[in-house]
Amino acid sequence: MLYYTPMKIITVSIIIIAVLIIWSLYSFIPLRNIEEPNYTVLEKKNGYEIRQYETYITATTQVAGNYSEGLSEGFRIIAGYIFGGNTSQEKLAMTAPVTEQTPEKIAMTAPVLEGASSNDNQTRSIAFVMPSEYTLDTLPIPNDSRVELVEVPGRTVAVRKFGWYAYPARNAKQREALLANLERDGIDPVGETTNAYYNQPFSMPLFLRNEVMVEVEIGE
Repeated sequence: MLYYTPMKIITVSIIIIAVLIIWSLYSFIPLRNIEEPNYTVLEKKNGYEIRQYETYITATTQVAGNYSEGLSEGFRIIAGYIFGGNTSQEKLAMTAPVTEQTPEKIAMTAPVLEGASSNDNQTRSIAFVMPSEYTLDTLPIPNDSRVELVEVPGRTVAVRKFGWYAYPARNAKQREALLANLERDGIDPVGETTNAYYNQPFSMPLFLRNEVMVEVEIGE
């Protein structure tokens, strides 16, 4: 039977506290210095907000597989580009968010809340937002033909935030909640929903920031 002296208990407690402090700093501090696409919050609604995004550029790739496989493979492919896998061998600054989109179509008049599960083997689009200092003409060309540079035009987007770990069931639940709120408020979604992830790997769950978003049409 193991016995712990008061000194051992204190030592273990100090180590645990130190690990938690370091983990929280690792999770929080980088977020303060990571660039995000420019947007203006037009309106805060019950359960979501409406944003007006400016034009930005993404490095995008199409991958197949379930949620974890697809996200991991897409991250690896695009990380190769931003960490020097390009014609200029230039390393690009990390930005947020990383986005994931699956081909779930949304009707213009009534949201379709069912559809393919995010955990099915299917093609999904993984994208990294590029630093705003670049244009399509100044970004280095990817060495990997699977990476495409895409200009995303300015648009109006409905966004629902959620924390903790994002996994297929939670993503689907948040997506359904967003679309139900839009239907409640008489706002039409356009195209497909997108999941956005803002944290670096192994961040503390308390600091995780995720979003589900969809372009919307706002009547004048």
